[in-house]
Amino acid sequence: MKTSARNELKGTITEIKSGKINSEIILSIGGGATLTAVITNDSVEDMALKMGDSIYAIIKAPFVMVA
Repeated sequence: MKTSARNELKGTITEIKSGKINSEIILSIGGGATLTAVITNDSVEDMALKMGDSIYAIIKAPFVMVA
């Protein structure tokens, strides 16, 4: 897959927390750091995501929130 995004982080899925509509995908991105992404349950099913999968988080700058 080719993208123009500069903010790509490779990680391993360590947990999937499913809700009624969305799921939280927790990624281990190395050095003890984690990243949480919220996607629809349909997307989890379409991509067949499961614990232990190695995936990329592609982050668009306008969607970043820091708290």
